[in-house]
Amino acid sequence: MLKILGLIVVVLIAAGLIYAATKPDTFRIQRSATIAAAADKIFPFINDFHQWPSWSPWERMDPAMKKTHSGSLRGTGAVYEWDGNSQVGQGRMEIVESLPPAKVGIALDFFKPFEAHNRAEFTLEGRGGATNVTWTMYGPQPYVAKVMSLFFSMERMVGPQFDSGLTNLKALAEK
Repeated sequence: MLKILGLIVVVLIAAGLIYAATKPDTFRIQRSATIAAAADKIFPFINDFHQWPSWSPWERMDPAMKKTHSGSLRGTGAVYEWDGNSQVGQGRMEIVESLPPAKVGIALDFFKPFEAHNRAEFTLEGRGGATNVTWTMYGPQPYVAKVMSLFFSMERMVGPQFDSGLTNLKALAEK
């Protein structure tokens, strides 16, 4: 009986590992919000890392987080590094593309609690007196991340934070 139970456990683990291998090699998380403000009013809050504490959900998760700014003051070349609690971890962002007032592209590197190298993008599309802001994060999904996705959903972990950040950005820009 013990051998049969052991065999069942091994088969289930093998099936899970095989299933993980079939998952996509990349991931993408995206959220959008319509903000009743012009794109040129919203853009500076995204294009300047010094403005992020006023709307970023991760800033609120660890008010004691250590932060360092370097490079350009804003726009392409601006760098923001952080080291915080277990909720925010440690990482670095650099604006690699800044197209006022339509797009900000960010190289996003996480070091803790796990290493990952992704890209984040904000696109702003004017629609009458409002702007549709889309926040996207995407990157490679190595095999270890595929296995982790069997137990943890990046969409469920990060998606609500994007929603919260866009809600904060909306409140700030609509003042």
